[in-house]
Amino acid sequence: MQIRYGFDIALELAQPATILAMMDVHSDSRHRIAKETDLRLSPAVAADRFIDGRGNMVRRLSAPAGRLSLRLDGVFRSEGREDDADKAAKLVAPSDLPRETLPFLLPSRYCESDLLSDFGWANFGAISGGWARVEAVCDFVHERLRFSYPEARPTRTASEALAEGVGVCRDFTHLAVALCRCLNIPARYCNGYLGDIGVPPDPAPMDFNAWFEAFLGGRWFTFDPRHNRPRIGRILISRGRDAADIPMITTFGSHALTRFAVVTEEIKEPEVVRLQVAGTGRETAAPSRCPNASTADERRRHV
Repeated sequence: MQIRYGFDIALELAQPATILAMMDVHSDSRHRIAKETDLRLSPAVAADRFIDGRGNMVRRLSAPAGRLSLRLDGVFRSEGREDDADKAAKLVAPSDLPRETLPFLLPSRYCESDLLSDFGWANFGAISGGWARVEAVCDFVHERLRFSYPEARPTRTASEALAEGVGVCRDFTHLAVALCRCLNIPARYCNGYLGDIGVPPDPAPMDFNAWFEAFLGGRWFTFDPRHNRPRIGRILISRGRDAADIPMITTFGSHALTRFAVVTEEIKEPEVVRLQVAGTGRETAAPSRCPNASTADERRRHV
């Protein structure tokens, strides 16, 4: 299966600013890229790219005041299978966890597992089995939170989502991550592309999506409390402790987001042939569907 992916984003900068962008396909998944355009910047500005400590691809740009647009298109080779599942996957005792998983047991900016510890153990501590426990957490979050774009808030934390009973994909993920950490299950936040493949089409415009990975039985497994079912065609962009670790865009200076369009969709076979002949990428995109971006009013702005 081949999946077209890409974005078309524009910012209005009040003054010259350094920008960090984290929207490239993750280093662990880049071997599956069939083709990809260079990041197209308008105006052309100085940029470099590096990999951070979690394998995330980061771009650092130096942009002048005014309008800046960022565009990228690619084709990703997917195995076309649903997320892996292993209902026999067991809990791993903290004493036996690999060292690199330990940071994903700790509280973080949006995942206050210290505040939710009593709640987590009271509601899920009696469930035996690692997979069953994480699955129960996802079922709970899926049923407890009401999905609402208009009520999105970029500063909402896991405990606030639980109290308010509402959120978008990042809030579903933050709450599930926090509850897993309460139960001594390493959990890390993920951001990426997820098209409507194998499911009824969502009429809303596309956006990046949030899900998480839990460490069970000696490996990481994907879970998605927002959709609460295995999905096909995820394309990982970034991993971190929570959304604060992996903002799509950070500007060191004020900015306004003026255009945000994302596409991720299966390429049907005739179109694959046409793309190979014509060498084209994404042709159109719609406004953002899920407010998965985080913004703040400080001098340092995150998207």
